Amino acid sequence: MNKRILTISGLILVLVGLAIAYVIVSPDTDTTTTVNQTSEDTSLSMPTASATPAPDNTPPSKTVKGLYTDYTEEKVASTSGTKVLFFHAPWCSQCRALENDIEASEIPDNVTIFKVDYDSNQKLRQEYGVTIQTTLVLIDDEGALQKKYVAYDNPTLESVKRNLLN
Repeated sequence: MNKRILTISGLILVLVGLAIAYVIVSPDTDTTTTVNQTSEDTSLSMPTASATPAPDNTPPSKTVKGLYTDYTEEKVASTSGTKVLFFHAPWCSQCRALENDIEASEIPDNVTIFKVDYDSNQKLRQEYGVTIQTTLVLIDDEGALQKKYVAYDNPTLESVKRNLLN
């Protein structure tokens, strides 16, 4: 009887250990997100699309491919075309879903989406009245708010295009 209890107890401990190990290495956990955020902070993330130069024998095109990039004041100031600020939090599952869709989709030509860290940009959040992550703000060349959209309920680039870029 005691051997049976010990065996069952041992199996339970093994199963609990496996469950904990699974949670630690699962890609859906905050631990993985923290690791990914660290790599983003060290500038290892790459934009999903970039402008490609025209061949030397043809005049350059005025159309610039859409771009998704990290936010800096300098980048916003030096970018032409449509500018969208995406207030993103690495701990927010809806933000990660929207970011994945942006990276997997084609951003419209002449549109730049700037990924703004929701947690560390309180002044910018206050300036645009952002109270929830997954908020996207369309701004003009002077940085003035043109339109705002919260993509929390439908975190897709298609919903952003439909609700913010039209």
